Amino acid sequence: MGQVAAGLLLLLACGYLLQVNDSARPPSDSPPATPAPALVARVADAGDPSSGRDYFVSRSQSEVIPLGRQNVDLPILMYHYIRQPPAPRGDWMGFKLSVSPADFHAQMDWLGANGYHPVDFNDLRAYFSGRQPLPSKPIVITFDDGYADLFTTAYPILLAHRFKAVAYIVSAFVGQSRYVSAAQVVQMDRAGIEIASHTVDHANLARSSPPSIMRELLDSKRWLEQELGHPVLDFAYPSGKFNAQVVADVRLAGYDTAVTTQSSTSHSLADRYTWARVRVGGGESLTEFIQNLGPVMKADRITVVDVRTPALGPPTLAAPFPLMLPQ
Repeated sequence: MGQVAAGLLLLLACGYLLQVNDSARPPSDSPPATPAPALVARVADAGDPSSGRDYFVSRSQSEVIPLGRQNVDLPILMYHYIRQPPAPRGDWMGFKLSVSPADFHAQMDWLGANGYHPVDFNDLRAYFSGRQPLPSKPIVITFDDGYADLFTTAYPILLAHRFKAVAYIVSAFVGQSRYVSAAQVVQMDRAGIEIASHTVDHANLARSSPPSIMRELLDSKRWLEQELGHPVLDFAYPSGKFNAQVVADVRLAGYDTAVTTQSSTSHSLADRYTWARVRVGGGESLTEFIQNLGPVMKADRITVVDVRTPALGPPTLAAPFPLMLPQ
């Protein structure tokens, strides 16, 4: 019964899709219309013919980065403070690491208005392993060090935009006066901000002894995992300092990616322990921010067909829906 019903629903859904595709299309510069769900089948349980359920099909379109590309072009943004920048004459380094809340809000507004889709490193893992495509215009938003304004200022703005991000946390700094608390780290993690490691105390790993390197890598990872209750797989080199030995140790410690302070928007699975980023520092204009995002990857339009029953959600007999078809 289940296989027959699934085949029937698949046939009816595809017929519905073809019927919709044969209808008049809107101009190419208009967004595709999403029709209301349409009844495609009434299926009864074999043991109880009176237990009929209505199944509906809906169709939507979206653009994705198709699986199979060896290289992806997407910016990995690097932020530090989201605060009112200090005077450059008194604190030049702090000035260059500080983006004002107004500028950060304007940058997030622009990304949202222009079709960018923030993803995290779990999404990149799924892409490179062939499990799911990336959305069009993907971008990774990262924050280094775990300053207090990550939670008080950046986090609410990200939530308002429904944006993912990645926070690289220095584990020994958590709970200190200028940094996030352990409870805030957990709260952000539960809300969809990926928590990643930035060592125990922001050591220069390129100048550390092998035992010290492993302590910085393993102890920070273990502490974060104990607080969060799940694996922590991503890492950022403090101040961007690394060498071949450090890269090997990062891999040995169980991390899956590591980011640097080098500048590029091109990434591959092979170089995932030295991924470059786009620095967002204090003082650049919105125009400069936009120019630094780099080229946009070509996306493919797909059609998603979803079969469901209003009362129960997607029926098991209708597997393998939702069905994605290329345009």
